[in-house]
This record gives sequence, C-alpha cells and structure tokens, in this order.
Amino acid sequence: MSLVDVTLTCRECGSEFIFTAGEQQFYQSKGLVNQPTRCQPCRQLAKASRQGGNGGYSSSGPRPPRQMFEVVCADCGTLTQVPFQPKYDRPVYCSSCFDKHRVAR
Repeated sequence: MSLVDVTLTCRECGSEFIFTAGEQQFYQSKGLVNQPTRCQPCRQLAKASRQGGNGGYSSSGPRPPRQMFEVVCADCGTLTQVPFQPKYDRPVYCSSCFDKHRVAR
C-alpha cells in the first residue's frame, strides 16, 4: 500500500496539519495504528503538562531552586541548612559531622 500525506484537524486548537507519508511509515514501524489527533505544537504542550510543566526537568530549562531548612547540627551545634524538612525526634548533622557518622556505620 502506498502512503500519501493526509490533512488532519487538531482536536485541541482546531487547526489543520499534515500527517506526512514519512510520519505514517514511522507510526507503522512502531506498531502504532491510530493517527495523531493533535498538531505538533499541541502535542508538545500536552507532553509538557504531563511532566508538570518543567517537572520532568528536560533540557527546556534549569531545575527550580531547592527549598532549604535551617537547623542546628546535633553534634557540633553549628547552624546549617539541609534540603529536607527535619523531624525533631531525629538528629540532623552538618556536612562534616554527617560524613563522620556515615563512616562509622
């Protein structure tokens, strides 16, 4: 069967787009049987929203800054920051004290 370009209508924005013979061949090689229902820009927006905007941390941008929490080291008493919400029933250490405790394990 010879493949030809097909004009489709995007279900999101209503614009027409071309489903090329090459794209159809690619879909067949991957075992996909349904035609695309969105144009390329709407497909990219849908993919980004599934990843939570930039939640997927793709090459589209840098990671958001990490929230840091100020704590007092349980060993040396130094004020330090950690990237997690501490539970006050467990000790929290600065980097150097944490390394000492980790070696001891």
